[in-house]
Amino acid sequence: MKQTDGGGHIWSRAAIAVIAVGSAFALTACGDDSDDNGGATAAMSSGSETVSVDSLGGAGDVLVDNDGAALYTPDQEANGKILCASADCTAIWKPLSVSGGSPTGSSDIEGELGTIKRPDGDTQVTFDGKPLYSFTEESAGEVTGDGFEDDFDGTHFVWRVVTPTGVSPSGSSSGDSDTGDSGGGSGYSY
Repeated sequence: MKQTDGGGHIWSRAAIAVIAVGSAFALTACGDDSDDNGGATAAMSSGSETVSVDSLGGAGDVLVDNDGAALYTPDQEANGKILCASADCTAIWKPLSVSGGSPTGSSDIEGELGTIKRPDGDTQVTFDGKPLYSFTEESAGEVTGDGFEDDFDGTHFVWRVVTPTGVSPSGSSSGDSDTGDSGGGSGYSY
């Protein structure tokens, strides 16, 4: 059966079906890699490690996600318990998450990558049991959050950049950001 489009063009049902299937395929191919909470979901394809090592300025070798963002962990989550769970905290410190598999790492990482369930149900990547986050206030290739302090939901956080052998000692990075108490989120630029 043939239909017209009002402009004198004749379309068959087969042609319409081919266009519909092609459009659906194109939309699927344009999907994104973010999870429902807006956090980054690490790519699980071969050749793209969840975590690797990069030498970033004065910070030296640090762990980075597959977008090149430095990875941090707060002192307060050293026991593996997730305390950065509020939307205010995760808007600044984005959890590194994976879906559908285990995290992968480059061969120069000396610690163990694993996962932990977040209170929202997402699976977060850990390094030697410590949850990993990226700092949304810096660009890929920067280390400005090492030693940064802030407060969320009554918890005072001190953030440390993670190196291939563990956590940096006492925020000794030479990043260009001032460290100090942000007063629960003030001091961040939006």
